[in-house]
Amino acid sequence: MIAVEVPVYLVWLVQVGYQAGQQLPRGDVARWAPPVLLPPAAVLFCVGAGWLWWGAVVAGTRSPLRERWVVASLAFVAVFSVFCGVTSVEDWSVSVSLVNAVVTALGMVGLFFIPAAASRQLPDVVRRRSGRTSHEPS
Repeated sequence: MIAVEVPVYLVWLVQVGYQAGQQLPRGDVARWAPPVLLPPAAVLFCVGAGWLWWGAVVAGTRSPLRERWVVASLAFVAVFSVFCGVTSVEDWSVSVSLVNAVVTALGMVGLFFIPAAASRQLPDVVRRRSGRTSHEPS
């Protein structure tokens, strides 16, 4: 799923970022900012949060997702992504917002789980966690 979600999300971010930037007045330097800055920010924040979370899962420590700055960075990407998606269309509707939210959610989840999916420790963690739950009564 990551192989499909992430490229679609990043291409979508560039497209909606470009269209949202075109809504700004001609000659405004900020027209280039959404398509150039949003995709790298999404990758950096989502993969970074996923890396921190995966490191905590492997180490068996407290999840860093409880830290405010991690949640704030993920919220920033989600809000700005949906904002660019909504402002990029001329005829706004609820269905446009839902498509934007779904593409954003799937893309962010895909980016978040890249560190776990790429980890050599994934089978060991799965075995360790499944062994822990199999001995408990149902």
